[in-house]
Amino acid sequence: MDYEGAVCVLNSLQNNAAVLERQRGHQEDPSLQLQAMQGFLHRTGITVDELDKLNIIHVTGTKGKGSTCAFTERILRSYGFRTGFYSSPHLVHVRERIRINGRPISKELFTKYFWEAYERLEVTKDVHGGSMPFYFQFLTVLAFHVFLQERVDLAVFEVGIGGQYDCTNIIRKPWVCGISSLGIDHSSLLGDTMEKIAWQKAGIFKPGVPAFTVRQPPSPLRVLQDRAEEIGCPLWVCPELDEYEAVAGPVCLGLAGEHQRLNASLALQLSSSWLQHQQAEEKGGGLGSQAAAFQPSTAMLKGLQETEWLGRSQTVRRGPVTYYLDGAHTAASMQACIRWFIQETLQGNQTRYESTIKILLFNTTGERDSVALLKLLVPCQFDYAVFCPNITETPTNNTGEISISVSVQHMLARCIENQSSWQSLNATETLQYRRRRLVTDPRSRTLVFPCILSALQWISQGKDPRITVPVASRKSNIVSLGSTESAKTLREAGRISVLVAGSLYLVGGVLKHLEPSLDS
Repeated sequence: MDYEGAVCVLNSLQNNAAVLERQRGHQEDPSLQLQAMQGFLHRTGITVDELDKLNIIHVTGTKGKGSTCAFTERILRSYGFRTGFYSSPHLVHVRERIRINGRPISKELFTKYFWEAYERLEVTKDVHGGSMPFYFQFLTVLAFHVFLQERVDLAVFEVGIGGQYDCTNIIRKPWVCGISSLGIDHSSLLGDTMEKIAWQKAGIFKPGVPAFTVRQPPSPLRVLQDRAEEIGCPLWVCPELDEYEAVAGPVCLGLAGEHQRLNASLALQLSSSWLQHQQAEEKGGGLGSQAAAFQPSTAMLKGLQETEWLGRSQTVRRGPVTYYLDGAHTAASMQACIRWFIQETLQGNQTRYESTIKILLFNTTGERDSVALLKLLVPCQFDYAVFCPNITETPTNNTGEISISVSVQHMLARCIENQSSWQSLNATETLQYRRRRLVTDPRSRTLVFPCILSALQWISQGKDPRITVPVASRKSNIVSLGSTESAKTLREAGRISVLVAGSLYLVGGVLKHLEPSLDS
């Protein structure tokens, strides 16, 4: 009953992919998930009423919801509150999903509370038809258990998928709700239009509980307004960050990228509403009324500036190799990622006397439209595109980062499909603009590797001391540092800029190698 045993048992629970697949096939009523959650909470010794003690901020959205939560948590921590923060997915280890005061809970706390919750569920399963929560359900129950036992002053909960039927929507009385930018994602579950997705997201609204959203396209905003009216929820639209700056001067954000300004504005409104929740409920509100900008406090400005959120617009420098990490996996988030990447590389310490190689490291999972995402990336004019599955090391050494229901062969096949799509897209671009690219044959600029480590070994070419190349690997077919003209080009480059995008799981695997300390 140690930490490793807890992780092993957790990974043995029915994985999220299998549950989502059943819901996509309409084999399971999604509303049953919330009924099941009530039962699991009860069996763990938690009543729904007890969740009200957590003073919850509940946040959903298509893009930016995690960053919004990170900003909000950091702001309120700056006031001296003891904070809980539940998010998904994790990048390096599962404890990242449950944080206290901004830090993942320790292995000791995770182990203690995991076995407390799991044993209560295990001993009661026979009288409940053998039912056990699936992976995400269990972690949600565990988060509630941890935050109650650790007596946090407040808890920020990020929705997993959607809102209406999400496990976290067992929360009945949050202090405030937020909806970040909307877009198309998980369409087989949430709907294939912005309006249908807006309806699902607005499912977290609660009667009398103030809610805030950022600017949205008119049609989905109307859906949010209609649902707010139906539920009896006062809804406000956040002002642009510029309006705060007109009062307070420039606002510095700890997270890079222009798109984070919307998330920061939403976080300011959420934290302000939480701080004044009684007044917010009493003042009522319109249905989509414009929220007023205000003078952010010193603690708010400090919180925004000191926010950290791994894998989102994150830059890691390793000598001549710079990694740009962003888990963008929708069209809108990829467009924001590209704007950030272009801005960062232009502002980097590159001089005209240095040869810089730009590399894309890419993968997707689930129902993501890889071709649409890759098409957006073509104008970045990468010198090389590298594809690999979300496996940190060779498949034989992998022990749990991926769903056991998906074969390695299937993942590699998807990487090869992505490689082929990239080659076709670049060939089309070359013809369209009637110009020669850096390397005329697109096949010589794309590679597929069986794992993240081998891809990083090839990309870094020994320039990054943390990406070591064992002698055995040098002699194998997994990675070769010096046998190709491409490898020679990389070794001779003054700088290498690597954009890692398409999947948060890919970003997490890369971080595990770049920042080994994160695992502890």
